[in-house]
Amino acid sequence: MSKYQPQVNDYVIWKDVQGWVYFVDCNYITIELHVKPKPKCTYTKRERHKNIHCLLLCYPHQWSELTYVKSRKSVHDTDNESIYNRMEEE
Repeated sequence: MSKYQPQVNDYVIWKDVQGWVYFVDCNYITIELHVKPKPKCTYTKRERHKNIHCLLLCYPHQWSELTYVKSRKSVHDTDNESIYNRMEEE
């Protein structure tokens, strides 16, 4: 039996939270719990980042506690966005 290796754009459940794997490193991963539009800033001329991301850290010794649900091709893949709604309804 092989251990699950988290990948960016995997949808996972961990304890009582769920979300997309946003970043992967050998030291930790981040799980994206929530995204909201960033308010306009009057002090910057060019907005690089359009959203505020709420991320949760998960360390390698905790990866065995993750339940893999599915993957998406990219963050722009809208076919999987309905999974947020489906999971919240359960």
